[in-house]
Amino acid sequence: MGVDEATRGLDVYIVGGAVRDDLMGLPAGDRDWVVVGSTPEAMVARGFVPVGGDFPVFLHPRTHEEYALARTERKSGRGYHGFVFHAGQDVTLADDLRRRDLTVNAIARAADGTLVDPLGGVADIRARVLRHVGSAFIEDPVRLLRLARFAARFHDFSIAPETLAMCRTLVRDGEVDALVPERVWQEFAKGLMTAHPSRMLEVLVSCGALERVAPGLVWAPEVAAGLDRAAQRGLDLAQRHALLCRCSAVDLQSRLRAPSACRDLARLLPGLLQRLSGLASDASGGGAVGTADWLDVLESCDALRRPDRFEALLGAAACVCQSLQADVWLARLAAVRSVDAGAIARAAGGDPQRIRDGLRAARTLALEQLG
Repeated sequence: MGVDEATRGLDVYIVGGAVRDDLMGLPAGDRDWVVVGSTPEAMVARGFVPVGGDFPVFLHPRTHEEYALARTERKSGRGYHGFVFHAGQDVTLADDLRRRDLTVNAIARAADGTLVDPLGGVADIRARVLRHVGSAFIEDPVRLLRLARFAARFHDFSIAPETLAMCRTLVRDGEVDALVPERVWQEFAKGLMTAHPSRMLEVLVSCGALERVAPGLVWAPEVAAGLDRAAQRGLDLAQRHALLCRCSAVDLQSRLRAPSACRDLARLLPGLLQRLSGLASDASGGGAVGTADWLDVLESCDALRRPDRFEALLGAAACVCQSLQADVWLARLAAVRSVDAGAIARAAGGDPQRIRDGLRAARTLALEQLG
């Protein structure tokens, strides 16, 4: 790892995800450091910049990586904010590791490369098991969400039965009800972007937490299949979120607080799927499906003004309607958008009804000429 002037003489360790991923042969992400036996004053004197709120965290003066003083935590109230932290010089590395969520995240690496693994995290990595560190797991409901997210990321890992039992206790005791929407969305967003996002939801279902953290979300096999298909195709967060919510009967956004791009796609996807299904049903039943129907689909999604969003919608819809030909719909959209709306407005003398009728006729003709 190397030691620079700012850290020379400090008892420092890389901890958590960077160590875990390195042991698994995965690309290294951001490194988190723990400093043992120091004080905030000593860290500032070395040039570190304090950024912590509830507990002492500092940015390295050159690398800007985060260095946190070793700490313990004690439950003092309900929910994930209900903790009192202690970061004195008497806190050991083992103390700090014992407050973490899962054994695979409670491994440290010293400056000379030596692993510090008092809780058996290395063995659990080899055994492909996600296991809680200790009884304090049930004190923080965020840990349940993190477990579900890690299960989606490391889909070949099992979850220790006793850890799932603790998750059920978290739900039974009402701790999950203290989660705020913003925190739920943070973990959902990370889990949705894994290679197997459906497993995150399945873990939440298995411990009875899904209906508490995302009330109104309808989870069904067809939703799981579409979501995992989106992951296989590398779709973005908004598309995966839309597929997650596509069968839900209520607006989930008040609970999940998803960004506007996610909300837009979640709002539009069910309607698009319904219209595409209707067209397919009409065609298979011998009914006439033509340019007017295609134009109705495009206009219902506001595709003419938001072509990029329509393309994203098509990508999500194709995970459900696998016969959907996105390139055909994009060609139709291009043909409709090629119509010169300004020229039609001028020819109509500014009359609103004549403009609407003229645009409709010109766009329909453009679709007919497409063949």
